[in-house]
Amino acid sequence: MHRRTLLTGFAGGLVAAGAAPAFASADRRILHVRPGDSVQAAVDAVAGPGWTIVVHPGTYREVVSIPARKAGLTLRGATREPRDAVIVYDNANGTPKPDGSGTYGTAGSATFTSAAPGLTVRDLTLANDWLRADHPDITGTQAVASYTYGDRTRFENVRLLAHQDTLFVETTALDTFDRQYFRHCYIEGDVDFVFGRATAVFEQCHFRTLARDVDFTPKGMVFAPSTARANPYGILAVRCRITSGAEDAAYKLARPWVPSYETTAWPSLVVRETRIGPGIDAVTPYTNMRENHPWQTMRFAEYRNTGPGAAVSVPENRPQLGRFQATSHTRDNYLGDWRPCA
Repeated sequence: MHRRTLLTGFAGGLVAAGAAPAFASADRRILHVRPGDSVQAAVDAVAGPGWTIVVHPGTYREVVSIPARKAGLTLRGATREPRDAVIVYDNANGTPKPDGSGTYGTAGSATFTSAAPGLTVRDLTLANDWLRADHPDITGTQAVASYTYGDRTRFENVRLLAHQDTLFVETTALDTFDRQYFRHCYIEGDVDFVFGRATAVFEQCHFRTLARDVDFTPKGMVFAPSTARANPYGILAVRCRITSGAEDAAYKLARPWVPSYETTAWPSLVVRETRIGPGIDAVTPYTNMRENHPWQTMRFAEYRNTGPGAAVSVPENRPQLGRFQATSHTRDNYLGDWRPCA
């Protein structure tokens, strides 16, 4: 398992997190972050809603956290190439905290965290480059690139890179149904690398499963939804594609996650009009996380998918929506009165 080359566009420098302030433009609502600055320092300098932080080409090695009070924030790369501006760190679930108070946990491992409603992220790479091979003593191997739990969160043209638990789409509380929208994003990982309880729509995104040097299968799963029972909508992938760096049939499409803190969860996943490559096991594309929560009792379904990983050879293993049912599982129905593409 090798560490990724994260920066392949502009020749940006490696930037350590620091206290250097970002440069504010003349209109006072745009902050520019350049090599030598800290993205977190720019977030801290945001004084109200509707600000924009522009991250210039470089690799910014730091943890970034956006609190709920920074509503309506836009964080974007200075160019339209997401490889040019990279925010990366390497904490894992089992990484000890410097103050000796324990380990970070899954959510705490995230390189990028946001609780801010109305967040927009564009044209960036968010990554967690922690590697299992470098830390054989750590068993908590979840290492999150992005953890978001604010309503009306939008990611466009963003690369999300990690291994286990790359993207955590969560909600602000157990009884809220925060909406998140991902368009033209690239997301890679291995185990449960898109997971959580949010209403999350992925449109024209590319999911890629990674090669793993292990002697068992499945080597991982793309999705692990944990949707609340009261929420009619969970994760929706529409007009996407799923490719793989591993051998054929090494991965499952999904497994349900019923957390110990919410045993009433009823995970929901719909994958539709998506090209699924041979890396996904077409015969048995779903599996269980725990035997007492079998995937067959969950809200898993597909509609008009194509590709070798979408072949229906055992119909009971691949629940399909009918045409009328499919009309309920659209971007607009999932997102309600929020129209991020308007």
